[in-house]
Amino acid sequence: MKKYTLSSLSMRELHRYLGFFLVGIMSVYAISGVVLIFRDTDFLKKEKDFSKEISLNANPQELGTLLGIKGFKLIKTEGNISYFENGQYDASNGIARYKVKELPFIMDKMTHLHKAKSTDPLYFFNIFFGFSLLFFVVSSFWMFLPSTSIFKKGMYFTIAGIILTLILLFI
Repeated sequence: MKKYTLSSLSMRELHRYLGFFLVGIMSVYAISGVVLIFRDTDFLKKEKDFSKEISLNANPQELGTLLGIKGFKLIKTEGNISYFENGQYDASNGIARYKVKELPFIMDKMTHLHKAKSTDPLYFFNIFFGFSLLFFVVSSFWMFLPSTSIFKKGMYFTIAGIILTLILLFI
């Protein structure tokens, strides 16, 4: 039986302990990734009422930007009141009242972390996590000796996984 080389043992050890270290964040990404699939539905969302004071006589076309509502659609304006989907704005007092559907607090935090941008304070953590996942991909080839049947069978699964990925990318 062949002996493992020092680099092989080091790679296995790094793979093992980095895996243990990242269990929590991998769970967050797995759960939030599944929830994000349903982001265009009301799955798990609760309706919340908001009242926000913005400038008096604001331009009804700019309400979406002022309120921070994505996909804002003005329905109609009657006098001082502008109606939009899930709310209204009274130009005479500058008060907008509207409803928003949001995920529960912890789920919202998880999906926010999942979708982090370079402007978010902890974006570097997402970069570290991404490179860690890439390390798992590469280091998995050092888990078994190339001469073993497990490694050879693993190569068939690798090829099948790459083919499936290519199919999913180009559908």
